[in-house]
Amino acid sequence: MGRGKVTLKRIENKINRQVTFSKRRSGLLKKAHEISVLCDADVALIIFSTKGKLCEFSTNSSMERILERYERLSYSERKLTETDHESHGIWTMEYAKLKSRMEGLQTTQRHIMGEDLDSLSLKELQNLEQKLDASLKHIRLRRNQLMFESISALEKKDKELQNENNALLNKVKEIEKDVARQAHIEQQDRHNMSSYHFDTYISAAYQAGGNGLVEESPRQAQPSIVLPPWMLQHINH
Repeated sequence: MGRGKVTLKRIENKINRQVTFSKRRSGLLKKAHEISVLCDADVALIIFSTKGKLCEFSTNSSMERILERYERLSYSERKLTETDHESHGIWTMEYAKLKSRMEGLQTTQRHIMGEDLDSLSLKELQNLEQKLDASLKHIRLRRNQLMFESISALEKKDKELQNENNALLNKVKEIEKDVARQAHIEQQDRHNMSSYHFDTYISAAYQAGGNGLVEESPRQAQPSIVLPPWMLQHINH
């Protein structure tokens, strides 16, 4: 049969308690040494007896070094824990403030929309009316400002379009002048060319002797030129 569960409690007999302390202390020191050797761990063990006698064990590292390391790590953990608690408290308070503010804004919005007015007193209604009047005033000022800016922009755009239109009209007039000047030059050239051909024709007619026929060259026959009657009459006169 297996051993039953042993209930741990204080040993009332002083001698038995001292004997048990000595045995368990030796076993605990042995276990501390074994774990430090087997696992290459830094171990520090401090035991105070009932009479206040100190019994300690530490590995190759000194007791002071291990305790300093313990203090440093425990302090960091305590600070981190405290910081977490403080941050949690701050965020809790901030959340409560934001929640209250949001509820107030929602209530004000409902009042502005004309809802839930039954709970307001006469003074609160008057204050709400004044706020609405001030809001409407700001809205109208902003609307008028935007309308003025829009009209100014349209007037500026209209002036720019007029300037562009005038520039285009000036260009069209210059083009028309160039076309008219070119047409006049071409007409003058055609007139000069017609006069040149007419003079040449008259000279040829005089060389023909005035009878309307061109004499044949002794070396090469040339075609006879017949003048119209009106030109013959002009030549005879």
